[in-house]
Amino acid sequence: MDQSNPGFKRVEEYLDTQSCTWVFNPPHASHMGGAWERMIGIARRILDCMLLEQKRSHLSHEVLTTFMAEVTAIMNARPLIPVSSDPESPLILTPAMLLTLRTGSAPPPPSGCFQEVHLIREEWKRVQSLADMFWNRWKHEYLKTLQLRHKWQRKRQNLQDGDMVLLKDNQAKRNQWPTGIITKTFPGEDGLVRKVQVEIVKDGTRKTFSRPVTEVVLLFSPKTDSVN
Repeated sequence: MDQSNPGFKRVEEYLDTQSCTWVFNPPHASHMGGAWERMIGIARRILDCMLLEQKRSHLSHEVLTTFMAEVTAIMNARPLIPVSSDPESPLILTPAMLLTLRTGSAPPPPSGCFQEVHLIREEWKRVQSLADMFWNRWKHEYLKTLQLRHKWQRKRQNLQDGDMVLLKDNQAKRNQWPTGIITKTFPGEDGLVRKVQVEIVKDGTRKTFSRPVTEVVLLFSPKTDSVN
């Protein structure tokens, strides 16, 4: 912000009264951004691949800006930490909740046809197709950052009853991250848990799924009070 702008002084005074401080990363040190830079890096790699594939067909300014708004919504719908361990309604904090002060995922794209001209309908369909492509690739890339797979050189804590987990669901719709509570574990003869039973509640309906541990991501363990 231009420091000669009158608004700058008001912002500066407000931040001072709220005891806010800014800590800036040095230039050419984006790696110091940590988690948010990893998110930007993932999105950049996906967009580079997608836009290179779309090179042969021109993206209008309206299509590109609408698509980037969809990309922003997808990234801001990602789960951060649990704020409720209630098995009936596990609530996960997302960036979108902090920005909009609303719970729940973004609504699905409107169905039906537009009443406007044919060009608008075609451009909207194209944006939704691009957004779905980004969602499918983002979902897999983001989950890799939550569940790092190392060689089993040392034992790690087993999943336990009551743990809150995120399910890897290839059928999940855009911006939906199914979460549930582990209700039962199945340890092997060596004592290691490789299979769990997960219970989720969606639209008032309770469902139980059996999943290998490779298909769930630990979000919160009340018994160890740790967040993954």
